[in-house]
Amino acid sequence: MIQDLLLKKPYLAWYVKDKRKLSKEAAVEAILNYGTWQDFLEAERILGVKEMRSIFEELKKKRGNLRVKTINYFNLYFSKYA
Repeated sequence: MIQDLLLKKPYLAWYVKDKRKLSKEAAVEAILNYGTWQDFLEAERILGVKEMRSIFEELKKKRGNLRVKTINYFNLYFSKYA
């Protein structure tokens, strides 16, 4: 479960008391915003690149907290690897 990654690395979602209740989308958003490259790779290993891309595409459509540079970087990444 992606939430287990957040439990191991509390700095990714320090603002959430019960990290197990986070949706996959919220967990991925926290990892993209606050995680290291290693955190991202671990999340990708757990979910798979196609599911990560799908979640990322949904996050882009919503008014979310992803920064413009983050969106641009992962647009390029997923267009090449997913």
